[in-house]
Amino acid sequence: MANGLISRIKQRETGILLNGLRVHTNHIVQKGDLLTVEIGDLPCTNPVEPIPIPLDILWEDLDLLILNKPAGLAVHGVTTKEKGPTLANAFAFAFGPDQVFHPVNRLDRGTSGAMVIAKNSYVHDQLRMAFHTPNFYREYRGIVRGNISPPEGMIESPIGRAPDSIVRRQIAPDGKPARTFYTALQTSGDFTLLKLLPQTGRTHQIRLHLASIGFPLVGDWLYGKEEPDLIARPALHSYALRLRHPITQECLQVQAPIPKDMLKLMRTS
Repeated sequence: MANGLISRIKQRETGILLNGLRVHTNHIVQKGDLLTVEIGDLPCTNPVEPIPIPLDILWEDLDLLILNKPAGLAVHGVTTKEKGPTLANAFAFAFGPDQVFHPVNRLDRGTSGAMVIAKNSYVHDQLRMAFHTPNFYREYRGIVRGNISPPEGMIESPIGRAPDSIVRRQIAPDGKPARTFYTALQTSGDFTLLKLLPQTGRTHQIRLHLASIGFPLVGDWLYGKEEPDLIARPALHSYALRLRHPITQECLQVQAPIPKDMLKLMRTS
């Protein structure tokens, strides 16, 4: 467990019990002792307004949720005072006001596809630590204009904040390391469908990396150009996830079908 989670558990009256009695983390456990640790979230009132937005659920159990996020829906607002609609609002409506929202692999507003939400802080903590390891595999689909050359490769360029924007990122020598693998899967007229494997999780990483080699995503208003007649958002989709369940250790594999607006784009040529 991460230090923050352990600290929160220690503060609870029933957080760490040995044979039914509260103990400290340095207590010596003997053979035959019964140790229980309370890992669920404390009761709370979710400050996010519930809004009835349908959730496209790909997989679910008591500990986590994997859903297919639609394009155009932000994960959450910048502040709790912001009115929706956001995925946090949809989650609050679906799961009630006392269920804490723990998004794991956050997607940009314009990005669609498979996304994991933990249902308690322990599972969130475990998945966060598994991020960018073989136990949490992420695969995207993106569409660019033209024939990308070479047809497969790795983009390894550090990413930092652009000095003139709170949103935009830039390739910066003193930025954080970032690495993305790409493979051209299909070319249709002017457009190429890419398989994209981010090895790190920097903000706007895929979008910026592709733009940096001269192939911005179609419709990317921030790093390429807005093309509303073709697609109303950057053509990027979280296509597949593979992860190990932190509780059951089951290997979960899910796919989110490529959405209609991207399929239509590949058929326009």
